Amino acid sequence: MPENRGRRGGRTIRLAVAIIPAASAAPAADPVVFMEGGPGGDAFGSIPFLIESGVNRDRDLVVMAQRGTLHTEPNLACPELDRFNAAAVGLVYDAPSTGRRLVRAAKECRDRLAADGVELSAYNTTENAADFADLRRALGIRRWNVYGYSYGTELALTYLRLHPEGIRSVAIDSVVPPQIVSLPWTWDSAREGIGAIFAACAAQPLCASRYPGLPDLLTEQVRRLEAHPLRLTAQPPAGGEPVDVVLDGGTLVNLLVANAVKAVDVPAALDELAHGNPERFARARAAEATPVIGEFAHGLTQSVACSEWVPGYSEADLLDAGRRAFPGWPDTVLAQAPQLPFEHRVCRAWDVPDRTAVQRVATYSAVPTLVLSGTFDAKSGARWGAYTARTLPRSTTVLIPGIGHWVVPQSPCAADVLASFLARPTAPDTACVAGLAPKPFTITPEPETP
Repeated sequence: MPENRGRRGGRTIRLAVAIIPAASAAPAADPVVFMEGGPGGDAFGSIPFLIESGVNRDRDLVVMAQRGTLHTEPNLACPELDRFNAAAVGLVYDAPSTGRRLVRAAKECRDRLAADGVELSAYNTTENAADFADLRRALGIRRWNVYGYSYGTELALTYLRLHPEGIRSVAIDSVVPPQIVSLPWTWDSAREGIGAIFAACAAQPLCASRYPGLPDLLTEQVRRLEAHPLRLTAQPPAGGEPVDVVLDGGTLVNLLVANAVKAVDVPAALDELAHGNPERFARARAAEATPVIGEFAHGLTQSVACSEWVPGYSEADLLDAGRRAFPGWPDTVLAQAPQLPFEHRVCRAWDVPDRTAVQRVATYSAVPTLVLSGTFDAKSGARWGAYTARTLPRSTTVLIPGIGHWVVPQSPCAADVLASFLARPTAPDTACVAGLAPKPFTITPEPETP
């Protein structure tokens, strides 16, 4: 592929493609093409989840590593940021010194990639979408179906807007609307996803009686940990040597947004934390101490985020959004976007042009679309699915209770709905959704009174 389609005669890049045959002996002619999340995720690493979910049951599955990710040339991995993230488990999440270390690591990666000749501004959603359009033509596929999750939904919607030819249907799972995604948007999603977990607990009598007042309890613990961070040693869930971790208010919030503690365990984990037992959260934080160096393409993340998500909103706008979402929380926590701390400063170091004028655009299309969301999703809140569907008149919106980010691999019902949609895009069978409810929450014995 061209690295930059606007630069005639420029350099080319190489993207890896895998085709997984349909399980059926008589597959349909129109395959499914998958768009990975992130941005920066390893698409090939998702293949087992896609197969397990039956995405290739009746159709071939086409998986392409997005530009700049693992298995492509160049790979915009940032070992500098992987090493920072490993060390960050032992740092106060939102301390200025932590931010300086993060920015330094990002700049080291940026400078190295630029010195290698990478045109960082070309690693954007527009070029990414054009890669998929070119792939369809290169494979000689007349029509195919698109399935993307998380950032892959923004990519799929951009692809549908710019390259509608040859698209039979589109399924978007855990929706990131291109016209709205920004750093302040992350606080809206966090409030919705965390709030849905608390509301589900309140709707289950055992959980409600054992863990009353969860919103106030979370605020209390965020404030307490932000004022007095816990420094302790924890065993990573996968084993290995214990690691030193810090639990402060920002860390607690980001573990919840990332679903690092299972949703069914969140009320119990918060209650334990309030009674002096932070083990569930500490172990979840310790799990982040051993990233696979070079597996995630942070370079693509930053090139997309800094050109498409960050511009147009100030640090004050982000703080205001946090205050609206979680009144009473410390400003030091609310000043950092969930999952993207110190991003304004990182983007000043990353230094790519503002692309919001061409990317922050809604997709209007009559192509049949399936919109899947999970109620517990704190990364891309469930309401953004219905929001996006407003400009997709032939869409079917499905809300799966009790599921977080990336719905299909976690919900057999959602997988069945997707299969039905691929078979009949204008009339999928969604009957299984009616009987769904969040799983029962973990209930632990009340601590003994001293």
